[in-house]
Amino acid sequence: MAIINLFGASGHAKVIMDIIEAQGDSVGVLYDDAPHFDSIHGHSVVSASLAHPIGPLIISIGSNAARYAIANRLKVEFATAIHPSAIVAPSAMVGNGSVVMQGAIIQADTAIGRHCIINSSASVDHECSIADFVHISPHATLCGNVSVGIGSWVGAGATIIPGITIGRHCIIGAGATVIRNIPDGAIAVGSPAKIIKYNSMDFSSLRTGGVE
Repeated sequence: MAIINLFGASGHAKVIMDIIEAQGDSVGVLYDDAPHFDSIHGHSVVSASLAHPIGPLIISIGSNAARYAIANRLKVEFATAIHPSAIVAPSAMVGNGSVVMQGAIIQADTAIGRHCIINSSASVDHECSIADFVHISPHATLCGNVSVGIGSWVGAGATIIPGITIGRHCIIGAGATVIRNIPDGAIAVGSPAKIIKYNSMDFSSLRTGGVE
């Protein structure tokens, strides 16, 4: 049994705390850059400026950009949390710092990167490739051989048909149906999904190396 600390004291942290305990580990300390509480569910919340965070640790923040910034800032061991109700194929891989929430499904030969969120009841089918710092929201469905680039967010209930590539730092709106490849930085909504604009992310700051 491991003691896993968290960085981020919010509602998202509460869900991850439940997952840690459900998988048979214990929750340690919650660190936060601007804590609003002294404790959550009986666990101390500590200012990260007053106490250097130690691992094993999970970044319990929903924002992909925030997880990226914190992961590059901290030099600690990162843990993984997978709820027992999730179905993860033996041939699937889940990277350090990632969380697989209640009822999620990850099928054969899928690779989930580091510091990802596979949220409640999301479905990721066979041979998908999910890069680092991606968030697959509740009830989103990725069919087989879908690729999602670093820092992208797939909204709740979205569906991505087989073989589609979603670029880096994209946003796929809730309930969207993606039937064509989506380029880097695009924000796509609707069914079928259409690009409505591009975000202003500086892609040079996004990298897959250097974050353990």
